[in-house]
Amino acid sequence: METTNKAIDQIANPTPMQKVINPTPLMQQAVNPSPMQQAINPAASLQVINQTPTQRVLKPENPLQQLIKHDRSMITMSDDNMMVKQIQATHAPDGREFDVRPLYQLVEDILNRATLAVDPSISAAQTLIETSQDRTHQANFTALLEALSFTIDRISCEIAYKSLGGGDGHTTTLSIFNQLSSYSWDAKLVLTLAAFAVNYGEFWLLAQIYSTNQLAKSMAILKQLPVILENSGPLRPRFEALNNVIKAMMDVTKCIIEFKELPPRYISKDVPPLAKGLTHIPTAVYWAIRGVVACATQITTLTSMGHEYWISSTSEAWELSTLAHKINSILDLLNKQLALCYQHIGEKIDAETFQMLQNLFQSIHIDNMKILRALICPKDDVLPLLEGSTKRRVNIDVLRRKNVLLLISGLSIPHDELSILEQIYNESRVSGNRMENQYEVVWIPVVDPSVVWTDAMQNRFETLQATMTWYSVYTLKQINKAVIRFIKEVWHFRNKPILVVLDPQGKVVSPNAIHMMWIWGSNAFPFTSLREEALWREETWKLELLVDGIDPTILNWVKEGKFIYLYGGTDMDWIRKFTTTAKTVASAARIPLELVYVGKSNKREQVRKCTTAITVEKLSYCWQDLAMVWFFWTRLESMMFSKIQLGMTVDVDPMLREIKKLISYDKEGGWAVLSKGSFVFVNGHSSTVLPTFIQYNSWKDDVPPKGFEIACMDYHNKLHSDSQPCCRFEFPSDFGKIPDNLKCPECLRIMEKYMTFGCCHEDDALNALY
Repeated sequence: METTNKAIDQIANPTPMQKVINPTPLMQQAVNPSPMQQAINPAASLQVINQTPTQRVLKPENPLQQLIKHDRSMITMSDDNMMVKQIQATHAPDGREFDVRPLYQLVEDILNRATLAVDPSISAAQTLIETSQDRTHQANFTALLEALSFTIDRISCEIAYKSLGGGDGHTTTLSIFNQLSSYSWDAKLVLTLAAFAVNYGEFWLLAQIYSTNQLAKSMAILKQLPVILENSGPLRPRFEALNNVIKAMMDVTKCIIEFKELPPRYISKDVPPLAKGLTHIPTAVYWAIRGVVACATQITTLTSMGHEYWISSTSEAWELSTLAHKINSILDLLNKQLALCYQHIGEKIDAETFQMLQNLFQSIHIDNMKILRALICPKDDVLPLLEGSTKRRVNIDVLRRKNVLLLISGLSIPHDELSILEQIYNESRVSGNRMENQYEVVWIPVVDPSVVWTDAMQNRFETLQATMTWYSVYTLKQINKAVIRFIKEVWHFRNKPILVVLDPQGKVVSPNAIHMMWIWGSNAFPFTSLREEALWREETWKLELLVDGIDPTILNWVKEGKFIYLYGGTDMDWIRKFTTTAKTVASAARIPLELVYVGKSNKREQVRKCTTAITVEKLSYCWQDLAMVWFFWTRLESMMFSKIQLGMTVDVDPMLREIKKLISYDKEGGWAVLSKGSFVFVNGHSSTVLPTFIQYNSWKDDVPPKGFEIACMDYHNKLHSDSQPCCRFEFPSDFGKIPDNLKCPECLRIMEKYMTFGCCHEDDALNALY
């Protein structure tokens, strides 16, 4: 009898070492005593088995409590290496593979719907239930479920049995790994989640329908569901802890599936991020399955021990929180590696797409559709364009076999530039000639992919898009990184707008026709480099080249054969002296003279002040609309860029030499271009033009035999040869392809190259961020 009592005492009160080494058999003996134990002391056995609800709460030796308690000690285990070795030893895949994502999506749907029964606010954002696809009618998926149903049921029964039997979480988890030894890591986890979803989904299905279905009501009563739901308020924190674990399990499962689905074409297992991620997947699968066991145990505890135990016990909530934290920590590590994997894949895809674009543009096509789809709608967007006039989305086929001008810019196009471009485009639409509808403009905005997209940028895009009368891409998202790289590296786009011209077969016939557009407008159609060369062969250095398309008044003066002096700068003292002296000389020489102030290429506000002063003082004719000033200088710079783009140099092209002189003079103070009708006889800096007129008495005797214009030109050239001003050219950093070197238009030497920073204190300067 003494021996028997000692044995019972050992069962009822195991030593700490016995609890750590093998806690389960001791508890099973207490709950399920052997026949010999019952014969020796049946009362003691009954006392252990037939406990009151109060005794169940007070006595911790219940198997379910032991399971929870030993789970808690296992979760705090600091060294996972032994655990990893144990589960690796069970892993013996036989090569069978199946797509786990459909099964995962079904499990996700079950758990999300079940979670909604507890608190809709917890998971309302996780899924759109009404739009969830019904996967149960897909033939392939149905066949897959038939093949896996036995495994799922077996795991479900294993979890339920071990939850009731009191086995610790680690042992139960290892048992599941042993049963799923032939499956891949992702399949092990998804199958276990499916097994959990069977019981968990049934639990909440009864909770949702028992009030309207008699069969469900009877089953719910057996599971104590009505009592549980009546006390849902106090139970809410526990269910939230349960939901957190379930969410962590689902998130880590989704992450593992994404690792499995990474395309081997773009990333191999020896790539560091993937290699590191794969080493952590067994650990992640272990703790996720461990979470399944813990959640199943919690539900079993609720239905078998009653809600009183759940409400009174805080240790189980702590255990769930710790487990959720453990899984989320592993998830953070996996997500970091997965993000690096996606970055690696993205770089590979971008490089492949970039090469594909290069190959496309080097190939011959029957139309321009392949080229345009690769640039504008690589994802086969049905309606990738927005038509400017009607503001409706259209198919890319509207551009088929047409000359297409790709207007490429950032999200900031100067208003003047946009207005002139719109004017030229609209004139071509209504001209009624053979060019009508033969070319289209498409705006492609380019934004640095590394810039975080903001509402302000979206508003700027939409505002700019709304002002355009031509086509534009419907959304910025359809322009991928590889296309942006191609535009920048091959077409040399920086931030300043360019106009790339594609012929009806998609061939690039001009890398940037914006210069042609500014100089000749629609007369440059079809905007090819060959057309550009032909137009330059027709031009000469004359006044019409400088002012054509800007001011018809000046063109009328040209036809009348008047002397016309264009001048610029922002030094009002020099302007007063120049205009007064020029008028005095003209009066003395009895020549008809018109003076025109055309401002400066920058310093817009100073130009505005000078224009006002010139008008008030009646010094000369000037352009009140500063857009005309802007267009004058833009055309002049476009002439230089156009010729540079065609490979012209100042030593073989006199016209380029004069254009560069004028642009350089603008950077160094005042200047003047003197002409008689079309003939330009002086293109000079302020330091030589004004002295030429001041010293009129020195050359006035040459006027009768030579004519005023020749006499003036000869004397100016003499002064110019004695004192040549420095030449300077400025290329904005967003210009595009900047020449490697330039020859000075004055002395023909190679110019020195500097990097400069400048600010003209103007609010409407181009925003370089976009």
